[in-house]
Amino acid sequence: MPEEKFSIDDLYGNQRAIAEVIGIEAYIKLAKAFGGDDSLYVAKLDKLENIKRNKKIISEFNGYNHQRLADKYGLSVRMIREIISDYNKKPLKGQISFFDEDKN
Repeated sequence: MPEEKFSIDDLYGNQRAIAEVIGIEAYIKLAKAFGGDDSLYVAKLDKLENIKRNKKIISEFNGYNHQRLADKYGLSVRMIREIISDYNKKPLKGQISFFDEDKN
């Protein structure tokens, strides 16, 4: 069965608003990839900016410069420590946790 042509006019509510922002072609790709998945989450822009900022903090951290990083990024030393701590909790690429279950 050939694909039907859709337009933004066929959509309503949030679905229409999304298509208006990203375009109908991108919306159709999104629907094909994630349609029916109720766990799809779109982060707010400030969250994306924080992710980028945190990566910079991690790359600049040398083990001793908590205060300098806090001053540079307008954060508390406690927040810098939390960012570093959260990063250190993540497994390295390819690393398996001792507590991972067998996925087979």
